[in-house]
This record gives sequence, structure tokens and C-alpha cells, in this order.
Amino acid sequence: MIDHLNNRERPLVIRQLNQQSYQATWESMRTFCNDRNIETADEVWFVEHPPVFTQGVSGKAEHILTPSEIPIVQTDRGGQVTYHGPGQLIMYVLFDLRRLGIGIRTLVDVLENITINSLKKYGLKAVAQKEAPGVYINRKKIASLGLRVKKSCSYHGLSINLNMDLTPFKYINPCGYKGLEITQLTEHGVKCTASDFAAILLQELKEQLPFSELILGPDTLYS
Repeated sequence: MIDHLNNRERPLVIRQLNQQSYQATWESMRTFCNDRNIETADEVWFVEHPPVFTQGVSGKAEHILTPSEIPIVQTDRGGQVTYHGPGQLIMYVLFDLRRLGIGIRTLVDVLENITINSLKKYGLKAVAQKEAPGVYINRKKIASLGLRVKKSCSYHGLSINLNMDLTPFKYINPCGYKGLEITQLTEHGVKCTASDFAAILLQELKEQLPFSELILGPDTLYS
């Protein structure tokens, strides 16, 4: 149980969910946020989705350029349209921001920083762009961010391209930007598993936020 009076204990529960449908995962995140209280531990969910386009609350139909058989899901996260598919690592962050003492802008900075630092461990120089949230290598986007905060609790998060078919990104203006090029780790000569990259992200996260310990949670969605 979290000692919410002095905040000395801040465990972080990790769910390794493998591949899950986007719709089921989104519904599970919302249920978790609705059910949580001041004593609920924060969680990180690592997951991969089958092919899906997701539209953020600012999403415009004009940014979907080419019809395809890939489903489109209208979501409640921030931002515009993006693509998720096999070979991409998703990191969902279900945090009590008030308890952590941070706001959404700081959370965005944290997610960008841990991605940049993780890529650096593979010898890659990546940067963030304030006008277009995410992480870039040579102006090509390798990681996207989209968040939602409800009653000071965050959900949604970060997606990082590891080794995937990037073709569906050509069917959209990624994140609403015409001509934005997308890249992935394998294009830079890096081969790593999702679990390896997730482990590095968690190490970096502990450097950025005051979590006392990492706890391996269930390998199933919250219900």
C-alpha cells in the first residue's frame, strides 16, 4: 500500500502485455483510471498492437490519405493520427501526476528524455522538438507521444518503432504533419527485442521520477 501521507513509498507496477487489441487496451486503461484512488500504485504497460490507425482528439479526416483495410479508432488521447503495428513498442503510463508533483508538460519531457537516453545507449543521437512532440533521428520520427489526463491521472503514452513495416505511415500524415518521415531502430543498424528496450526505458524512468521500486504485475489487462 502506498503511504500517501509522506510519499516515502512509490512502487511502480509493470505489466508486460505482449500483443493486445488497441480497443481492449484503451478500455482497460480507462477502467483503471476510473477505479484508482489515492492508494493505487502507478503502472506502466508495455504492449504491441495489431495494425491500427488511431485518431487523437485533434485528429482530422484529411490526414488519412489512402483508404486501407487497417481499422481506424477515434480515441481520447491528445494529438492527431498515428499508426500502431507489430514491431513497435508501446509504453502506456498510468500515473497519478498530483502525487508525483508534476504536470503533463513535465511528463511529456520525461517520456521524450527517457527515449532519447535509451537510444543513446545504442549509439544513436536523437532529439525532441517542442513544436512537434516526439523523438527524432535526423529529422525522422522514431517515437510518438499522446496522452490524456483525467482527474490528475495520466494514460496513453509513448510508441517507439523498433522493427516494423513502416508502409502504413505512408497512408497518413503522421501526427498531422504532411511529408513527415518515419524511421525505426533497424534502419540505424540496431536490433533489439521489445523486452530489452523496455528494460532500458524503465531504468531511465527511475532516474527521472521518484519511484521506490519496480514490481512485476500481471501479464493481463486490468479489468
